[in-house]
Amino acid sequence: MFFLLNGGGSLFMDEFMSVLTSGLTWIPLYIALVCLVVKNNETMQQIILVVGSAALCIFLSDVMADLIMKPLVGRFRPSNDPEIKYLVHIANSVRGSDYGFFSAHAANTMSLAVFLCLLVRNKTFNIFMVCWSLVNCYTRIYLGLHYPLDILCGLAWGTLVGLGVYYLFYSRIYRRVSVKINYVSSQYTSTGYSLLDINIVLSVLVLTFVVALILSLI
Repeated sequence: MFFLLNGGGSLFMDEFMSVLTSGLTWIPLYIALVCLVVKNNETMQQIILVVGSAALCIFLSDVMADLIMKPLVGRFRPSNDPEIKYLVHIANSVRGSDYGFFSAHAANTMSLAVFLCLLVRNKTFNIFMVCWSLVNCYTRIYLGLHYPLDILCGLAWGTLVGLGVYYLFYSRIYRRVSVKINYVSSQYTSTGYSLLDINIVLSVLVLTFVVALILSLI
């Protein structure tokens, strides 16, 4: 399965996947998400709680993947596996660190996506955020940096982290610092997020993807 999904040698796709897999590429999306949170929360306590919860998702995902599981399991990335490393397609000579189980990219992006989906509660937003995570996951296989199982386990852990942070941390504290409000306007989600602001975030995500595509063609 790995070799079916690993890159096929297209210079355009190599560059495109390299751009998409970079955290720097998605800085505009992160800024747009922060703006969404700031505009749609009433107090600084609420804003800090959301940002802190998102940061906790990344922290728990990253620590488990990079500091615990990778050294503990010690399974080589495909790009570094002595048995197949010269059969693996890589881009720009990037082979990554020694070990790859499980994928921090998969865990980080999915934990953030799940938490934000529960926070915002909008179907279109949910689809876009999950697809964003899955695109990031595929880039790791394409670039020869992870096996499919690395990705699947990362997605599973990221999902658990996103759910756990929302229900065990965020929602409990939110009830203490906020007055319960029922939003019935068609312009807001059930949790009070403006559909207009959500569309701005989605537009930034799509535009970032298009810019990455253009940069890969140049």
